[in-house]
Amino acid sequence: MSEQLWGGRFAKSTDQMINEFQASIHFDKRMYHEDIAGSIAHARMLAKCGIISKSDCTAITDGLKAILVKIEQGNFDFSVDLEDIHMNIEKRLTDAIGEAGGRLHTARSRNDQVALDTHMYLRREILEVQRLILDLQKAFAEVAQKNNDVIMPGYTHLQRAQPILFAHHMLAYCAMLVRDFSRFKGAYERCDIMPLGAGALAGTTFPIDRQYVAEQLNFSAIYSNSLDAVSDRDYIMEFLSAASILMVHLSRISEEIILWCSREFSFIELDDAHCTGSSMMPQKKNPDVSELVRGKTGRTIGHLMAMLTIVKGLPLAYNKDLQEDKEGLFDTIDTVKFSLAVYAQLIRGMKIKKDIMLKAVREDFSNATDLADYLVKKGLPFRQAHAVSGRAVHYCIEQHKWLEDLSMEEYKKLSGLFEADIYDAIKPETCVKNRNSYGGTSYEQVKMQILAAKNIFANEKKQLELYESKQIKI
Repeated sequence: MSEQLWGGRFAKSTDQMINEFQASIHFDKRMYHEDIAGSIAHARMLAKCGIISKSDCTAITDGLKAILVKIEQGNFDFSVDLEDIHMNIEKRLTDAIGEAGGRLHTARSRNDQVALDTHMYLRREILEVQRLILDLQKAFAEVAQKNNDVIMPGYTHLQRAQPILFAHHMLAYCAMLVRDFSRFKGAYERCDIMPLGAGALAGTTFPIDRQYVAEQLNFSAIYSNSLDAVSDRDYIMEFLSAASILMVHLSRISEEIILWCSREFSFIELDDAHCTGSSMMPQKKNPDVSELVRGKTGRTIGHLMAMLTIVKGLPLAYNKDLQEDKEGLFDTIDTVKFSLAVYAQLIRGMKIKKDIMLKAVREDFSNATDLADYLVKKGLPFRQAHAVSGRAVHYCIEQHKWLEDLSMEEYKKLSGLFEADIYDAIKPETCVKNRNSYGGTSYEQVKMQILAAKNIFANEKKQLELYESKQIKI
């Protein structure tokens, strides 16, 4: 006879190798808090509905709280033979309180139980991820505000394009993170649906009160279809998708950080605390944090692809394949949280080389568009102005000059519309100042963007406070 809690139908025990292969306890034990909170709410509901006695409910609740203390103190031995966090806790509970413990699993299955735990766990972790996103948003805004007069080359195709404010560049990443925060808000809403009460797939014959459990666990909604409740992993795929997009954003800033701190750019210098050296070359200062985040992005995307692939061919309702939803999810959570935390430190700690950035802007042709705009404002059609500006750049390249170096005589040969005010019009400071369209790089627009970002931060903080109020405390 099998010794497993589910082993009544089996004549012999499962092979030990199979036990180890199918066990999930080595990774799903991190959901112990959610499993205990869900079981306490379930026991209280069973007692409220008269399915178990109040004394059994008290014994179960006290026993689960004692187990929670032991786990958090590191005094709980998890067993592979008991497969998962649910069976480990239930077996220890039954050993401690006897027959009452065996009544806890009435009107539920491990299928809806694991779904409940995962919903609750991911709901909690999304809150932590959003906290870290908000902190990184603030880091970008702080650096932007401190360096609001720093001018740098803006790029397209990794070629110098137009002068921009460094603050404008930082705020672009802040804007990306605002969208990331919103995506995780959506993922939270899909987590905030309660599956318990679906049973294995078809509901239960007992007169349960699912609304009561949802209220106990602060869920905003309840799955209306029991098949969907135990088979749904959309909320995990959505989280992994949001996480992958977030990591792509971090990978993009990583690529720029790596370029900017190279000798070829020298736009910034990273703090020693965020770099490593070489075992052979003593002069090296390597941007390892940025490189690792860039590399871990592929790992996160891989977990998303794995989850999509797992679910794509599954018939309803629960299948053991769905156990594979957790390792990639947990690894993604850990990766994202670490990447966000370390990047907030890195951004706040980097040194901005203002003079080198400005020198780079002065020694290129990124003001050529402003030369053309100058002529347009004098009445020349843009296409003709563009051609004149292009000829001016070509001439400068042949003469080894920059646009600022041309004499008025040379300008007049290019177009009679040029006057002495052209020299002010093509200064980097003027180029930046004049780009005052909404969302542009001008000093005024960047100031407005910083103020707008602070308002967004305040609203995000309110949302986090709401989510925090829904966290379950045992």
